[in-house]
Amino acid sequence: MTSASSAKYELLDFGDGRKLERFGAVVVDRPCPAAEGAPKARPELWRDAAAQFERRTGEGVWIPRREKWMPDDWHVEFDVGAAIQLSLDALPSGQVGVFPEQRANWEWIALQVERAKAVPQNNFSQEEDGVRPVNKAPSPRPSPGGRGSARRVLNLFAYTGGSTLAAAAAGAEVVHVDAARSVVDRARQNAALSGLAEPPIRWIVEDAMKFCRREVKRGNRYDAVILDPPTYGHGPKGEPWKISEHLLPLLQLCSELTAENRAFVLMTCHSPGIGPAELSAYLSEGIFGHCDQPPKSGELFLETAGARRLPSGIFARWPA
Repeated sequence: MTSASSAKYELLDFGDGRKLERFGAVVVDRPCPAAEGAPKARPELWRDAAAQFERRTGEGVWIPRREKWMPDDWHVEFDVGAAIQLSLDALPSGQVGVFPEQRANWEWIALQVERAKAVPQNNFSQEEDGVRPVNKAPSPRPSPGGRGSARRVLNLFAYTGGSTLAAAAAGAEVVHVDAARSVVDRARQNAALSGLAEPPIRWIVEDAMKFCRREVKRGNRYDAVILDPPTYGHGPKGEPWKISEHLLPLLQLCSELTAENRAFVLMTCHSPGIGPAELSAYLSEGIFGHCDQPPKSGELFLETAGARRLPSGIFARWPA
């Protein structure tokens, strides 16, 4: 899936292990491993960068210092069927608080929520080609957010909330889970910026695996799961996460949580050594227990105005 430029965000150029991006009116120059070995197509544009991020041992540094170039109110708007706004910050990791390559996924999430809302609850099948009603009497089940009118979406490793806001703007009830309190706080700010402070979003600071285990025990169920697992990480109490060891058990928990009314599943990944086929296999085995319902999978790209594509991760989703 390709996320093209917009009035608020633009990939200007990339090459020599770096990428040049415009967020609103601010142009930044950052490292990008996917741009190694590629030449810069428009070297003259790089002189316009307001700041560069340089990696050092441990955390890197922004040059010049952030207070010299970063606006007090720095945010970017994305149209994903409804407008959502994400606040930006010059972080010590070199990130700015948003991954623009996810915009195509946010549009897909909004579409799936709209489709799911048109189908009576407890009447989802798991057919590969989409959400279809089946002849099955509905059965009551608990609602994680205390309301039963909206489709229930679980967003794991939810970061600053782009997927959460896309789902909520389309009418879903969302449980947003991330291990970092500062990230969840920023996601809540983004909800307020986007006019979504009131829709039923639950904000959870927790280890994803522990949260899902508890939800299974509580009998809570969801209609959809979104996850963007890191390669390595840890929960708020030091719980270890290693994608090669923990992804499949987590997906099996997600399978239990969505077994009754599974409308959609979306997983994205940036881990070296995991390609689209491997991610699709993980999703097939973890969610369905077999490979008879292969999800759609592929690469995520950012695209310049000159149609140059920068690989920016992979995705696997069901239904296609």
